[in-house]
Amino acid sequence: MSASSSAPSGNVRMNPPVFYFAASFILIFGIVVISFPQAAGQWLMAAQSWAANTVGWYYMLAMTLYLVFVVVTALSGYGKIKLGADHDEPEFSYLSWAGMLFAAGISITLFFFCVSEPLTHMLQPPQGEAGTQEAARQAMQLLFLHWGLHGWGVFAFVGMALAYFAYRHNLPLALRSALYPLIGKRINGPIGYAVDGFGIIATIFGLGADMGFGVLHLNSGLDYLFGVAHTQWVQVILITLMMGAAILVAVSGVDKGVRVMSDINMLLACALLLFVLFAGPTQHLLSTLVQNVGDYLGALPSKSFDVYAYDKPSDWLGNWTVFYWAWWIAWSPFVGLFIARISRGRTIREFVFGVLLIPLGFTLAWMSIFGNSAIDQVINHGMAAIGQSAIDDPSMTLYLLLETYPWARTVIAVTVFISFVFFVTSADSGTVVLSTLSARGGNPDEDGPKWLRVFWGAMTALVTSGLLFAGSIDSLKSAVVLTSLPFSIILLAMMWGLHKAFHMESQRKIAQLYSLAPVASSRPGRGGWRQRLSQAVSFPSRDEVYRFMDTHVRPAVAEVTASFAEKGLDAVAQEDTPHDNVIFEIGHGEERPFIYQVQMRGYFTPSFARGGMGNQELKNRRYYRAEVHLAEGSQDYDLVGYSKEQIINDILDQYERHMQFLHLVR
Repeated sequence: MSASSSAPSGNVRMNPPVFYFAASFILIFGIVVISFPQAAGQWLMAAQSWAANTVGWYYMLAMTLYLVFVVVTALSGYGKIKLGADHDEPEFSYLSWAGMLFAAGISITLFFFCVSEPLTHMLQPPQGEAGTQEAARQAMQLLFLHWGLHGWGVFAFVGMALAYFAYRHNLPLALRSALYPLIGKRINGPIGYAVDGFGIIATIFGLGADMGFGVLHLNSGLDYLFGVAHTQWVQVILITLMMGAAILVAVSGVDKGVRVMSDINMLLACALLLFVLFAGPTQHLLSTLVQNVGDYLGALPSKSFDVYAYDKPSDWLGNWTVFYWAWWIAWSPFVGLFIARISRGRTIREFVFGVLLIPLGFTLAWMSIFGNSAIDQVINHGMAAIGQSAIDDPSMTLYLLLETYPWARTVIAVTVFISFVFFVTSADSGTVVLSTLSARGGNPDEDGPKWLRVFWGAMTALVTSGLLFAGSIDSLKSAVVLTSLPFSIILLAMMWGLHKAFHMESQRKIAQLYSLAPVASSRPGRGGWRQRLSQAVSFPSRDEVYRFMDTHVRPAVAEVTASFAEKGLDAVAQEDTPHDNVIFEIGHGEERPFIYQVQMRGYFTPSFARGGMGNQELKNRRYYRAEVHLAEGSQDYDLVGYSKEQIINDILDQYERHMQFLHLVR
């Protein structure tokens, strides 16, 4: 599957088909919604009602399939596959990686929903009597369902697909790459570009919903502290100011300072969580946390498929669970790209369980502590106003809860500050990811052009403002449900592509057992065992290996290339001069190409071979190897000491194994 012809090359730049498709759709949508807000709001609500009643069951099934797929993959033999070449090692330690995954789980929407949602579920439950202890228990179960494993399952799935095809098969870091096993090189045509375009559209509306909830939350906080009017125009001004700050960060290169502020912000968020825990009914909150986890895990299988088919028809499923599933799907390219970039070199098993469990623990603890604090105030302390606020003005509900705690005004001011920083950092990251998804060229770790970040930031602000004018929260939810629908189908196709790629991976392992030529490592006819022994304890310098590449490897590759070309095959020899690598590739049309690469790699000389050298020489002395790499990575053997004939035999040996692999997967 890996093909250098498909790999990114050159400077990163805008991808015209993807950009124009996504940008024109979003621009037209934004203009229409802003120009006709009332009509657009009515249309969006009608469309969401249709979607909830018609495809609600589909959203429930699709999200469960994504989760089951990643868990089964991680537990199977495929879990040992690396997200990268076989020789790649993780860039970050476990602790650093876990910290970044933890950061990925924090969003401004945690502040918006942590109090308003459980109270709404308790007072307006989908089943049973409202306002009871049983309704409260069910409310927390539903809250955990919406913020639990299903959401992180779709993030893990998209991140796994992006990392696998980009880092293991040198395909673009793009959603379309996951369709390579299904449509081959046509991923770089209309079908592939449409896939990336739909991914951008879904991401824009997912970010727009996040920004919309965030600005409502911030406006309420400013209203509480300073009496700032809670109006749509104030919200537009806030969106403009904060998105402007995010764009400035995205294009000015002050990323380090923002990351430091983000780290401080996470510490403040954790401090706020601990404050609510220990300043409130601590014992009760810890007990309910344990109870909520047990209820959630126990009900997970049944709730995953519960569409309330035997209950009285209502809009509850569409307004809540279907919306959440659509929102997680819309956010998946954004978060998936982030976690893919920090996970190169991890095995699929490490990746899946890390993504599923590390952010989940904090998220559920946050929701349980804040949610049960609010429920306790309403049920046991008669604070009915907090519950009514969850229904009438959900963006103010968290502040009304914090008002019941000591040092309320200071705590609320800190909460507003934390929310502001989360808003800016999320918007900053979102514009960078959107620019990457609409760009091509460069390497998988490069971001898109700066002007694209400015453009997508402006488009996100436009969409968010338009939806707030069209009907505030309801319009935000409706737009997310509708735009995520086509992308959810694309994710199912990506799942099939990834499954097919894993099957090919297993067949490649079987093909490695076949060899119709003598094993090259035995190296017959090299002057006897004394010469072989001498070679075994030899640690050649860079110059020696460079000469070997010139006198043996390049002539062997040139000879093989000419012979394959004579037989009408698309054989090409290339030089990666900066890295002193020689690459031999044979194209096979729509089938996987054969790639044989010889790389010069340096290592520190082992201590037993350093006798007689000074300390400085001991520290700096390196030896080099001419290592063989195939499409899937290093084969962990060295060609130094091979004759030209033996190198040719090794190329043919690996080619015959590749042909056996193609035979197995046809």
